[in-house]
Amino acid sequence: MILFVAGLLLFIFSKSIAALFPFIRNVNIPQIIRFGGLAIALVSIANSSIKQIEAGQVGVQTLFGKVQPGILESGLNAINPFMEVNSMDIKTQNYTMSAVPTEGAKSGDDAIRALSADGLEVVLDLTILYSVIPHEAPRIFREIGLDYRDLVVRPIARTRIRDNAVYYDAVDLYSKKRDEFQTKISDGIQKDFKDRGLVLEQLLVRNITLPASVKAAIESKINAEQDAQKMQFVLQKEKQEADRKRVEAQGIADYQRIINSELSDRLLQYETIKAQKEIALSPNAKVIIMGKGNGQVLIGDK
Repeated sequence: MILFVAGLLLFIFSKSIAALFPFIRNVNIPQIIRFGGLAIALVSIANSSIKQIEAGQVGVQTLFGKVQPGILESGLNAINPFMEVNSMDIKTQNYTMSAVPTEGAKSGDDAIRALSADGLEVVLDLTILYSVIPHEAPRIFREIGLDYRDLVVRPIARTRIRDNAVYYDAVDLYSKKRDEFQTKISDGIQKDFKDRGLVLEQLLVRNITLPASVKAAIESKINAEQDAQKMQFVLQKEKQEADRKRVEAQGIADYQRIINSELSDRLLQYETIKAQKEIALSPNAKVIIMGKGNGQVLIGDK
């Protein structure tokens, strides 16, 4: 645009400019200046009529300060040379708020501190993945500007987290209701973002830090539960061992009862003879008494 104005001025005031060089003769200075100014103006118009938009961006056009409703897609676009074009990123962007100084979008401790239902302060690290809705880019530029991250993303996320944290106890946020809490704040942020031309792609509650006293109580409770589970295992094992011994004793009793019911004098005498025979055949045996009462028989090795 500056080149166009400069060329136009050269074209209009060519004679006045030529008068500044009276020492140059035999040359039509005004005509040369006029053609030079016209060429500069035409080149400027041609250059301003073509705008390249990079991949992952859209162009928002303004004419004399008024934002135009349409957008320019990525690639080369023919536009009004008097249009001013501002590029806006429509790729996925992330905004992190963390207690670790080097992780967040802002340096230092930028974690979110909120009060829980039981009056305790919890510290949350959060990452938001979001993007600009392409056709909403002109409205965002007109109503918010290019600094929508600090003007919209940050305050909405921090407010929604604080508004929802008051409905949960600190321990529940840390454990069983963490997913429910994340879903609830995600739904709220999604609605607020949509009203302002943004889309929430994903919300990640990266870390929840409880007060030291609560954390110690949770760890103590976990240790107690683990000890109780261990004792339950020991009792179960002892019960199984007792059941095994009871079954073994019952088996022995049943065996003895069966033996006692089936033994007879003849069977006992037969088993005695077999045992005495084995003793007699043993090289260590000397004298064996067989039989009972008056029918005893002596067997020796000589």
